[in-house]
Amino acid sequence: MSNKFSRRNFVKAGAAVGAASLAAGFSPFAIGGAHGSKKVVVVGGGVGGATAAKYIKMMDSSIDVTLIEANKDYYTCFLSNEVLGGDRQMNTLKISYAGLKGHGVKVVNDIVTGIDSGKQMVKTRGGDSFKYDRCIVSPGVDFKWELIDGYDASVAENTPHAWKAGPQTVTLRKQLESMRDGGTVIIAPPPNPFRCPPGPGERISQIAHYLKNNKPKSKILAFDPKKGFSKKGLFVDGWARHYGFDAGSMSGGLIDYTLQDGVVAYDARTKTVTTKSGNKIKGDVVNIIPAQKAGAIAAAAGLTNAKGWCPIKGNTFESTQHKNIHVIGDAAIASPLPKSGYAANSEGKVCAAAVVALLNGKEAPHPTYVNTCYSIIAPNDGISVAMVYNFVDGKIGKVKGSGGLTPKAFDAKARAREQQYAYSWFENIKADSWG
Repeated sequence: MSNKFSRRNFVKAGAAVGAASLAAGFSPFAIGGAHGSKKVVVVGGGVGGATAAKYIKMMDSSIDVTLIEANKDYYTCFLSNEVLGGDRQMNTLKISYAGLKGHGVKVVNDIVTGIDSGKQMVKTRGGDSFKYDRCIVSPGVDFKWELIDGYDASVAENTPHAWKAGPQTVTLRKQLESMRDGGTVIIAPPPNPFRCPPGPGERISQIAHYLKNNKPKSKILAFDPKKGFSKKGLFVDGWARHYGFDAGSMSGGLIDYTLQDGVVAYDARTKTVTTKSGNKIKGDVVNIIPAQKAGAIAAAAGLTNAKGWCPIKGNTFESTQHKNIHVIGDAAIASPLPKSGYAANSEGKVCAAAVVALLNGKEAPHPTYVNTCYSIIAPNDGISVAMVYNFVDGKIGKVKGSGGLTPKAFDAKARAREQQYAYSWFENIKADSWG
């Protein structure tokens, strides 16, 4: 945080955002009412979809809400890098949908294969059809496999991206454990935009933490197509403090970081990457994070633009391409809101309030949004970025002076608190979205 905006003030601002949502969209519809024919189908049970489903039922219990999700359990991407660092187990990331069911949400484990906007119908691989008055699509991200020659979904099973927490996270962790001391870990961050902008920096930090304690002769080589990356100043300062990194040369110790030279090809047989500049480098463990786009169902439903993302109206998250369909989370074009878990949670609440209002013949309430992203560089060294957003002149914008970064000057007690804030946020967002 900046000196002008303390964490306590940010928490107050976040509470104000919630209070505004309650005043604008929650209270008028929290009375229950007679059970009618209003139906909402939510596609995707990640942070955004789960939050939207839960809050619709909390705002108006008479609305029939069905959430369709392929997986019986959800694993959070946030804090999953700690599994790679060795300080967290996969089971701590696991969430069931029992909490949503307790709120009256009907949870269906199936894969959505189509959304008919004309008939207002969602179809699944299992052969079922679900009629809706409003549909909320929260499909997460998919990957642009075609941009890296030799790297596709089948290759990713053994050369994992691990950008969706689950089996690939475990695979990458086991590969790090099996690697020789003195081995090379290659990490290829993706181009913008992508899910969790600080994620690659945190992943490098966590892998460096593991190597420092277990395989100190090893090296991480990062090849990034971008000119810079989220929280760069804080990350490189932390890498210098913990892992022998030199910010001037962007190399040294456990980490070498190359900017504007992303991976363009991969030979899975030899574990060799080719960068844009023509360099060929062999790794012992290779972690390629591909360029991203909206989840596949968004494209199949005609909700994406030429760049693969979903244009929306910022006050309701209704698609600008199909009526009565809303898109939230990573798939939506909601800049300057980042593609993050907390942003998805905030979008889910804004969307829920809008949907409840519209289904009850009222105008959507005026929204505000909030986001915080935590990253852990090393034990007791957490950092964060935070911001509150508003909706002005038809656009989402940042509220001036409402947020900021962790101060660069290192304060051991403050950084340890940042890590504890991260863990507290983790438990709270799980309860708020799925509990």
